[in-house]
Amino acid sequence: MTESVSAARPPQGANGAPLPDVIAVDGPAASGKGTIAAGVARALELHYLDSGSLYRLVALKALRTGVAFDDEPALAILAAGLDVRFDDGAITLDGADATAAIRQEDVSAGASRVAVHGSVRRALIERQRAFRRPPGLVADGRDMGTVVFPDARIKVFVTASAEERARRRHKQLIAKGISITMDGLLRDIRERDARDTGRAAAPLKPAPDAVLLDTTNLTIDEAIARVLALYRAAVDRTNAEDPKA
Repeated sequence: MTESVSAARPPQGANGAPLPDVIAVDGPAASGKGTIAAGVARALELHYLDSGSLYRLVALKALRTGVAFDDEPALAILAAGLDVRFDDGAITLDGADATAAIRQEDVSAGASRVAVHGSVRRALIERQRAFRRPPGLVADGRDMGTVVFPDARIKVFVTASAEERARRRHKQLIAKGISITMDGLLRDIRERDARDTGRAAAPLKPAPDAVLLDTTNLTIDEAIARVLALYRAAVDRTNAEDPKA
């Protein structure tokens, strides 16, 4: 893990009051970022944003309404008008539960294709920022630290080898009774990586001040512990420099 965490003072809102802390956790598909971010949020009793769920919801809505994944104007309209609610782990779309539906493989693949469109990302950015409220937020995605929350208290970029990510995804799918080959999963992950890193709008990349966390040989508990240590160290440094911060 490469560490470089500043002791920057918490950012201020328009009224001069400090904004709630954000821990930004970014990374490629199947890197473990979502599980890590959710674990950190539970440990610190902060709010949690799975930003990928918003793109999955756009993809699900597109599939249900017959909008093509390359129809950027129509997708942007869908994104701007999403009727969605997040309630204690449950997600509803247009008043109906969509918690399981957004995890389907066709929706997952569609979310990556939807996310390449700049107008879709712009339509969703304020929705994501609205999750920032006291006592703080842990946000996971692909551009949390670079675009959505560039002033996050700490930024972590989670990665793992493509082979390890394919193995993890294969294990998840087998547990759900879905049969798929490792070769197919590895190919899919590499294609998604290429789309995410190569898109013009908010490409997947670490923020310059992000901590790189390779989880290839880490358990989830070990990875969560490292992020917690980074956050607590950043808070301690800020308090030492400015006790009133």
